[in-house]
Amino acid sequence: MNGGGGPARRLTRRLAAQSGTSRLLQPRRAATVGARRSDRFTAAARLRWLHAASTRIGTSLDLERTAQELADFSVPRLADAAAVDLLESVMLGEEGERVTGAAVPVIRAMAVTAIDALAELEPSPVGEVVDRRKRRETLLITECLRKGRPVLVSRMTDGDYTRVAPTDSAAAAMRRQGVHSYMAVPLIARGVLLGSADFVRAGDSPPFNRSDVELAGQLAAMAAVFMDNARLYGREREHVVSLQRSLLPRATPHTPGLQVHAHYVPAFDAHGVGGDWYDVVALPGGRTALVVGDVTGHGLPAAATMGRLRTVARTLMTLDIAPDRVLARLDLATRDLEDDQVATCLCAVYDPADSSYTIASAGHPPPLLVDGDGAARFVDVPVGAPLGAGVIPYDPLRLRGPVGSRLVLYTDGLIKTRVEDVDVQLEGLRRTVSAMTPEQLDDGGLLTSPKSDDGRFDEAVLLVAGGRALSPEVRLQVWDLPTEGNPASTARKLVTEQLERWNLSELADVTELVVSELVGNALRYGGGPGRLRLLCDDRLRVEVADTGPDLPQIQHADVSDEGGRGLQLINLLCRRWGSCRTATGKVVWAEQNITG
Repeated sequence: MNGGGGPARRLTRRLAAQSGTSRLLQPRRAATVGARRSDRFTAAARLRWLHAASTRIGTSLDLERTAQELADFSVPRLADAAAVDLLESVMLGEEGERVTGAAVPVIRAMAVTAIDALAELEPSPVGEVVDRRKRRETLLITECLRKGRPVLVSRMTDGDYTRVAPTDSAAAAMRRQGVHSYMAVPLIARGVLLGSADFVRAGDSPPFNRSDVELAGQLAAMAAVFMDNARLYGREREHVVSLQRSLLPRATPHTPGLQVHAHYVPAFDAHGVGGDWYDVVALPGGRTALVVGDVTGHGLPAAATMGRLRTVARTLMTLDIAPDRVLARLDLATRDLEDDQVATCLCAVYDPADSSYTIASAGHPPPLLVDGDGAARFVDVPVGAPLGAGVIPYDPLRLRGPVGSRLVLYTDGLIKTRVEDVDVQLEGLRRTVSAMTPEQLDDGGLLTSPKSDDGRFDEAVLLVAGGRALSPEVRLQVWDLPTEGNPASTARKLVTEQLERWNLSELADVTELVVSELVGNALRYGGGPGRLRLLCDDRLRVEVADTGPDLPQIQHADVSDEGGRGLQLINLLCRRWGSCRTATGKVVWAEQNITG
């Protein structure tokens, strides 16, 4: 059996997570010695045995598990110990290699099984790259891989042990254990070399003969097809997951008064990947938009639809549109898609001025609000129809989220099981969240446990938003402007004094002009100004609210016109400006860079 070399990478981590590190470094043993090979396979027994192999090997589309099933099935009926190695290129999702007789490819130890009597053998640890730098040309497994043909040593001599074992220590262990016969067969599927399987017999077991080599070859050919299917399936999953991850945000932005932790976990099954997404968008005025969505269906079509909907949602959120209006427009966008898919979505906007969330839902599972003491409760958000159903409007909910609390948004893959009712799943989630520390919740502890024995069968998104006090670098001031007298003069005085306290007096002239124009527009077209907000972090933002329904637009003013140039000046003097509708009217804002 082949020896091991360099450190194991993805496979080692995965097997260690599933089975424990101690198991990873030890050969798997057959429970009993079983029938001895002295009673040769008859033709009928050969067919029965191979038929049993077709049902016990390839039970899943997992490459590592299929390799282990091949080794397990071979012991003890065919051999006293068996090992399976695969090409490193196969493990990386590539096709494998054609048998050309050229240099031997790099291989990785995948599976080991032995009877109890051979417990002291020294096989390559599962998951490690096989090191063939020593005695490269004399190892029999090299000949098997290079030529793509079986190798048989019916009666091993002292010189044969060094041709089978990669190290002197492994050769000595084989002698001590009484190993006397060896054979190796290539794993070839669809004309492509995937790896090899080698077998030994010891003690009173009869030596391998040509009939055994032929039987092992038939078994290997069958198992190789299963492994190639698993390889293709794994490659498809990697492609979908890569596309999915590329469509999700690479990082969450820094936002005032809110710490957001985002997590995405793909499904173990490739057909369970493709439709979940999230987004975190920094909005004017220090607000933060949170979006979580789930497109029905899976695979590449769902991932493509998800990407389109996320782009639309992000564009709408960047315009600072209210969550319920975002969902209404997303519904229209979903209905315009040609694939007739629907999606669920939940939008929330956090305002650090009063530590509040405005939330709207399109058929999405309810969010959880965790208070400062760790108690969790579901937020009773009015649930509208899923996107694409054509049933609008959506009703928003305003919710206080004080400092120290956490809002938990997720997709149904977090709670979904094949046996439990949705109410049971939700209650289980609430209890689990209540039992977690804030650190566990932020770190994605809800995603660590799979939802089935075969791994998570649906992807999941988890978004944890925690309200916090504004940092010293972030300064926020809000005033309610008077409805009588001269509100523009009052607004100018307020912002000038505040900028002086913030040591930003150099921005006062431009800010006074901006405030005068915004308040004047509110007086003329908005029924009077309402709330004035001044936010300073990396930029200075001014915002004025009113009750008017019409959003301002830049107009072309003639030379003789007395007005119509206010927004033109704001557009020239500020980094950017904009407006959005609210439940009571609209908000108009402008943003300046801070120099120095």
